[in-house]
Amino acid sequence: MATSHIKRRDPAAPGTIPDRLQMFAREVRFYREVAPTIGIRVPGCLRAEVDSDGFTLLELEDLSTWRPGADPVTAAKVLREMHSRWESTAVQTWPWLPRHDVSDLVEDLFAVRWPTIRARADVTPQTRQQGDSLVGGVRQAERESESAGSPTLIHGDASRNNMRTSPSGEVALLDWEDFGVGPGVCDLAWFLVSSVHPREWDAAIGSYGSSDGLDRALPAAIVQALLSLDAEEEGSPDATARMTSLAEARHWM
Repeated sequence: MATSHIKRRDPAAPGTIPDRLQMFAREVRFYREVAPTIGIRVPGCLRAEVDSDGFTLLELEDLSTWRPGADPVTAAKVLREMHSRWESTAVQTWPWLPRHDVSDLVEDLFAVRWPTIRARADVTPQTRQQGDSLVGGVRQAERESESAGSPTLIHGDASRNNMRTSPSGEVALLDWEDFGVGPGVCDLAWFLVSSVHPREWDAAIGSYGSSDGLDRALPAAIVQALLSLDAEEEGSPDATARMTSLAEARHWM
């Protein structure tokens, strides 16, 4: 690797989702134990360290010259390759892979943030109705998503922001802080809602090879999409795209 990217993380604040999931230390473990045999393209790793105080350091292959994002059809195929490779064997290979349940924290976070989000002028009436129906139901949505298919290795945040495409068209998945075990369709659901225009959903799902369980995985992905609106400027193209994807998700549920 000619150049490298340094990723340092301070310990997560106690009681937060990253703390409960041990996200930063787990990413170090991902590059030490999972990445060498994962079977898809991820950044090469030169160093993966965590000290006794919880500070982490990763020295990774620099993919900044690759194009951000990925073609939805190609990305869905890569996700399917990973999910198929590790279906029903991921936990046998890495017994520590299951994560702590944080649905209670997500439930509380949604209850606090949703009133502000729903008051935005760019939130459609349909999206308000969608969000209102999820208040008090986030934990149930998470349980439904966990029953959406056979357990496998999942990325956990398979959005286009965490993908890069090489000049030859190879797709790499970055940022493995949220990885774990669960139905592969959960990765697909979040990828569709977060990153794919509705006109490309059919092609992406076709490339993935199945929509089985998608209706059960989508509510949890919708919760995440609604929470993500806080990071998008009101009326921005990204926010408008989010509304369009949320509308498409309703048709698949």
